[in-house]
Amino acid sequence: MTRVLVVEDDAAILRGLKDNLEAESYEVLTATDGEVGYQLIRDAAPDLVVLDLMLPKMSGYELCKKVRDEGMTTPIVMLTARGEETDRVLGLDLGADDYVTKPFSVRELLARIRALLRRTNPEPTALDELRFDDVIVDFRRYEASRGNEKIKMTRKEFGTLRLLAERAGLVVTRHDLLKEVWGHGHEPTTRTIDNHVASLRAKIEKDPSHPKRLLTVHGVGYKLDV
Repeated sequence: MTRVLVVEDDAAILRGLKDNLEAESYEVLTATDGEVGYQLIRDAAPDLVVLDLMLPKMSGYELCKKVRDEGMTTPIVMLTARGEETDRVLGLDLGADDYVTKPFSVRELLARIRALLRRTNPEPTALDELRFDDVIVDFRRYEASRGNEKIKMTRKEFGTLRLLAERAGLVVTRHDLLKEVWGHGHEPTTRTIDNHVASLRAKIEKDPSHPKRLLTVHGVGYKLDV
């Protein structure tokens, strides 16, 4: 289920957005100030954020800049009562992906959310093989080797590495790894992901204690640099 975070301090607007998003089958998280919103983006890894600009504790501008400065690519739709061009430009320059001015049409906002999710989460191209350094991974046969030696990997390790390889160079959140590799109906913890990544590093990195390929993005997830 696609997870949407709404950060809005107006109780009526927040309730209305939550009800409408849930009616569209989204999982909805909410926050009423920027600090809680920021923490939820880090910890809950939403697929999209609807972000009001005029928030207590941390403004939408500050939150957006902080998220982007930390390398997080979560799609953001800014929501504000301000309609001036300079405000819209500033929001987009800080890393917002779209901008809706209050008062707004809920149908239009939902359409923008759907369009943004389609653009930012395209169907990945299936990857059959991965090669880097002296490592070869065949995802069709579930076989891997390093130099002349075979590497033994579990199905979940193959799945984790394949997802990272399909999004090579991009940060993959722990939430996405849990959702895509373990799937719904399972309840592994983020520690499970960390253990699998540590195991993969021991198998594919020349120096697992100083990884060059399978990198940690602290507080967010992992990325594969090949």
